[in-house]
Amino acid sequence: MTRGFFAVQTVRLLPHHSRASSLPAAPPCGARGRRCGASHVRRAPSRRARRRPAVAAPARRASRPRAHCRVIEWGMASSWTGRQVRLRAVEPDDWTAFMRLAGEDGRRGSRLDLPRSAESHRAWAKEQAVAECDDDRFRLAVQTTVTGELVGTIGSHRTGPRSGWFEFDVTIGADHRRKGYAAEALVLLMRFMFAERRYHKCLGAVFAHNDASLALTRRLGFTEEGRLREHVFFAGRHHDLVMMGMLADEFDRRHTLSGP
Repeated sequence: MTRGFFAVQTVRLLPHHSRASSLPAAPPCGARGRRCGASHVRRAPSRRARRRPAVAAPARRASRPRAHCRVIEWGMASSWTGRQVRLRAVEPDDWTAFMRLAGEDGRRGSRLDLPRSAESHRAWAKEQAVAECDDDRFRLAVQTTVTGELVGTIGSHRTGPRSGWFEFDVTIGADHRRKGYAAEALVLLMRFMFAERRYHKCLGAVFAHNDASLALTRRLGFTEEGRLREHVFFAGRHHDLVMMGMLADEFDRRHTLSGP
């Protein structure tokens, strides 16, 4: 797995008109006296004002941080973390979660696989935890940011380094779909592959009858580039495969390569 360093940006809100100066302390903007300008001029208090007892000014409520500052802080916290999901390496102890997700997934309208043993899930998770990132092919766990629950996986399972394309695959457990997890995980993956690995194109192969996945890729900005007619056989018949693609500059216009 490729390691990288991610800078954390701290946004500070400076006090209004704070600057090093030899001038005497100036009243805050909006205080009684002259208008705020290049300098502040204090007026001498009148006799009537001198007679009045000093009254403590009411405590001002601390201003809330600006929305854009919170977004910058969130966006720079980690390049692998979004608002809903975080992408992380697969750990050996994840095998129980993957076995549970496999049991929840009915896979109707998809290829039927043989039942898997607990030992096979344990061995697979251990293998993924120490797998090398050969030719930028890897798999990551998809974890929610709120509860930390593992809800699926995403990966780059085929690449063409010479031509600059990669093909993704994402799997979200049946009980966690239609919550935006797959979309955000895919955006995080594409941003890494485009901005850090210099790939030019992202591809996705979707079954023609999978309306939800086709709608997801189109919503993110993918374009249908062709159909492989009756390309896959399962459930007693052949099925079409739709090839969806997105270029790096198309991604940058919709999602930006630099971050959220």
